[in-house]
Amino acid sequence: MSASSSVQQAKQTLGQRLRDIRRDSGLSARALAEAARWHESKCSKIQSGRVMPSEADIRVWTAICGAPDQAADLIATARNIEGMYIEWRRLERTGLKRAQESVRPLFDRTRRFRMYQSWVVPGLLQTAAYTRAVLNTIVSLRSTPDDVDDAVAVRMDRQKVLHTGDHRFAVLVEEWVLRTVIGTPDVLVGQLAHLIAVGTLPSVSLGVIPLGSTRGSGWPVESFTMYDDMQVNVELVSAHLTITQPAEIAEYGQAFSELAGIAVYGADARSLITSAIDALG
Repeated sequence: MSASSSVQQAKQTLGQRLRDIRRDSGLSARALAEAARWHESKCSKIQSGRVMPSEADIRVWTAICGAPDQAADLIATARNIEGMYIEWRRLERTGLKRAQESVRPLFDRTRRFRMYQSWVVPGLLQTAAYTRAVLNTIVSLRSTPDDVDDAVAVRMDRQKVLHTGDHRFAVLVEEWVLRTVIGTPDVLVGQLAHLIAVGTLPSVSLGVIPLGSTRGSGWPVESFTMYDDMQVNVELVSAHLTITQPAEIAEYGQAFSELAGIAVYGADARSLITSAIDALG
């Protein structure tokens, strides 16, 4: 599943709901467009998901089709879709610290975390030096305000969740993440040693997907985090995608299960991490 397609799928689903309302009313697309004083193509574009209807469009559509009671629910769906895709630069325009703080309530209320990383070590398992290297790169690439020190402090404080409450963390990383030098070799060595230590916590299940594994259905995909069965956050190069639709969340749950099935754990995972450390020596 492509993360960028999730927004489009949601738009198509909304369009299909509006199409069903029109059909139930007995109106053709042409008749609806004429009554709304729209170009006829607007109806077909909304129904196919090519055009996102405005709140005013939804109110007009439902009123003409004799279903004004459905407008509020459809508008709420549309607002959720608009919030699914947030440009990184918009999220980070006031600095990295603000972006780090914004997810704190989500972390506090989640009990079961499922994290898959194909890019970097997951934030909850990072050292301060590794986090600083990652965020310095973000500042450089995205020209965000440089408040890296404050952002690092927020992320380190957030890691208290690993040791408090009844939270559980299932973490999967690709082996190549262990061998990708972020910052300097010394920074990565420290990070990998920390990964071994945190992997022994009772609340953490750490799996590593070995290089050369027969992938089967567990293909490498975009990095994502599942928060219970309520929300998935997906990391893209240009954006941060939030998924809340149950069917799509279930797809990510299935993807996580497939990836977990080809990962190694315990002593085998530690051996891969130790091998990556030795390669840096």
